[in-house]
Amino acid sequence: MPINKIKSSNRARNAIAAVMAVATLVGGRYMVAKPEPIPAAVRLAVDAAIIPWEGLVLKSHWDRYAKIWDICYGETKGIRAGMTKTKAECYDMLIVRVTNDYYVPLTKCIAGFHSKPISLQATLVSGAYNFGVGAACKSSAARFTREGRYREACEAQTAFNRAGGQIVKGLVNRREMGDAQRIGEAELCVSGLR
Repeated sequence: MPINKIKSSNRARNAIAAVMAVATLVGGRYMVAKPEPIPAAVRLAVDAAIIPWEGLVLKSHWDRYAKIWDICYGETKGIRAGMTKTKAECYDMLIVRVTNDYYVPLTKCIAGFHSKPISLQATLVSGAYNFGVGAACKSSAARFTREGRYREACEAQTAFNRAGGQIVKGLVNRREMGDAQRIGEAELCVSGLR
């Protein structure tokens, strides 16, 4: 259960509205042109929940905790020492990765995922990016989403607030109501529910 009260906010509603203002309904899914259409939930997850929390690194660096090279917003696939990327390359790489490796698998483990509230989709995508799609698919948040219990799904994902067995303040902020500069996942999630 969440540590703090989860509530809707103007900043989260504005982030949702900004993505939806440029989204088009295509085949029952809200899509945003990139040049190729991408799910609106991916754009919302990337812009409102992933980028603000991950940080940007334009030159590959060694992650001493994960023991792997990474770049951009935490990209590890195919990354080696000495690589550099532009901010635009990082953004494009993130969109493709989030769509293919997080959004698509969630559509397979949660029936009708693309028709769920955009804010809930974005929150689950952001969580999967941070703690893994396997954990996301097996989570209470996914179960509540399948059952149509959206508010409970938003709150259930806040359980992923630990690292090394300890509750981490930064993860509490990311999973719940954010901080002064960043929207929290649960904050974003409930702000898009009716």
